[in-house]
Amino acid sequence: MQPSTLVVWGGFAIAFAFGAIANQANFCTMGALSDVVHMGHWGRVRMWLLAVAVALVGASALQLAGLVDLSRSVYQRPTLNWLSLAFGGTLFGVGMTLAGGCANKNLVRLGGGSLRSLVVLVFVAIASYMTLKGLFGAWRVRFLDPVSIDLGAWGAKDQSLATLVARASGLAPAQALALSAGVIALALLIFVFKDRRFRANGSSVAAGLLLGLLVTAAWALSGHLGHGENPDTLETVYFATNSHTIESLSFVAPLAYTLEMLMLWTDASLHMSFGIASVLGVALGSLAYSLASRRFRWEGFASLADLRNQLIGGVLMGFGGVTATGCTIGQGISGLSTLAIGSVLAVAAIVGGSVATLKAMAWQAERET
Repeated sequence: MQPSTLVVWGGFAIAFAFGAIANQANFCTMGALSDVVHMGHWGRVRMWLLAVAVALVGASALQLAGLVDLSRSVYQRPTLNWLSLAFGGTLFGVGMTLAGGCANKNLVRLGGGSLRSLVVLVFVAIASYMTLKGLFGAWRVRFLDPVSIDLGAWGAKDQSLATLVARASGLAPAQALALSAGVIALALLIFVFKDRRFRANGSSVAAGLLLGLLVTAAWALSGHLGHGENPDTLETVYFATNSHTIESLSFVAPLAYTLEMLMLWTDASLHMSFGIASVLGVALGSLAYSLASRRFRWEGFASLADLRNQLIGGVLMGFGGVTATGCTIGQGISGLSTLAIGSVLAVAAIVGGSVATLKAMAWQAERET
């Protein structure tokens, strides 16, 4: 099998499983934050953090074994675009709250029969494409991306926390990575499993473990199995990734590439990629679970106000997700698994934007009652 074919079909299979598990476990970062804000319930946050811890351990193990080079990922670039990460992350957090879920959750809902999510995803894809190559992109490149910190000028080859620990402590890079990943993963696992109710919830525990392992599998697929010599150019490349480097699961920019491929199907320069396959995989995996469990239900918009919020949320997610280099999965699990400083900043901004919007919406609802 050709490496490109392996990466595409492997990405589809990984995402198919991801979509089915996310549907079964009701995995949703926005929903998890809503649980905390409105009910003080941390169960779904613990499931998310468990996935982060597993992905962190898995990605670090792949790096230490020499199977992948995470420093080649978009998350690890030595230029820290802090304003883009903070601004984009905040807007993404606001958008996913208005839309009732992030890009991944809307793909899962689409598989469950939500036509509302289909409309949201189209607007996410349009805004994402505009931020990559269109009008929004011009604003991003001109006003946001130039505000950055060049970590390379400080001698750092990437923005991994492990690299900073190595420079500060004098440890070898491998030792710094093992120490950093181990300490952070242990802290996350202690927080996750200290709650008795969560420990007793086998479904949530299994979902967190499996979702983290799937993110790890995606790193191995694109960064190891999909890394090799191009027979046409004899260059060492990463096959079938839109970023032309190592990738794991993320869903905002891939939605733009999916829309582009559908619109320009006859363009011979466009090819199926890992990202596009992952978008299709999540929706179809969720669909398979919905049909098998008899939970498939057609769903539309509840009101004109609902339509307005969903469309605004979709646009904000598209712009914010690309500007912040990822979504709640792209930055929130895949990015964090690389120990990228920028991913921590982006996730903090996403959480902040979402929590602020949840509280504002609750305040508005109280005024109207």
